[in-house]
Amino acid sequence: MSLIPKKGTVYVVDDDEAVRDSLQWLLEGKDYRVKCFDSAESFLSRFDPREVACLIADIRMDGMSGLELQDRLMERKSPLPIVFITGHGDVPMAVTTMKKGAMDFIEKPFKEEELLGLVERMLDSARAAFSQHQEAASRDALLSRLTTREAQVLERIVAGRLNKQIADDLGISIKTVEAHRANIMEKLNANTVADLLKIALGAQAAKA
Repeated sequence: MSLIPKKGTVYVVDDDEAVRDSLQWLLEGKDYRVKCFDSAESFLSRFDPREVACLIADIRMDGMSGLELQDRLMERKSPLPIVFITGHGDVPMAVTTMKKGAMDFIEKPFKEEELLGLVERMLDSARAAFSQHQEAASRDALLSRLTTREAQVLERIVAGRLNKQIADDLGISIKTVEAHRANIMEKLNANTVADLLKIALGAQAAKA
């Protein structure tokens, strides 16, 4: 058993067993973890959104098509990078998938090096998306520790309001504002106002 960490997970969704076997052989030979599915439905029932992964899917399949699969993943707000396998007549459909966010498409018969390059690009994108998700979850966990009043004070700090202005806004004393500021800094593990702004503004950007 290899002790070298796998490079990442590649999901393969294709109703053609020969294509699945070929892709699995190629990708496992390059030390990727490969999970194959013979239909979009079976993939959706077993797909783990917490995994750093990418998806190679055929456009035309029995049952749910690749286009419908992409729509389902979009409904779930999945950041999973996708590349589609397409026949010559499916190029217009493949262009539609790219407009919806697919990273690329490859025509049959495809070149191995082209596919491997796409897989590496997709996994780079998946790692970045996963990292952003983790950072957002961490920020949300920190901000959830604030009381309603502390959240109101933080909102005004971010808006550039001074302590006296915040006190006037909320009908509290300046000393109370200062106490809230100290609590906010402690709860958010912030040493400076700049740290505070990075956390608060980062959370706002993630929700935008």
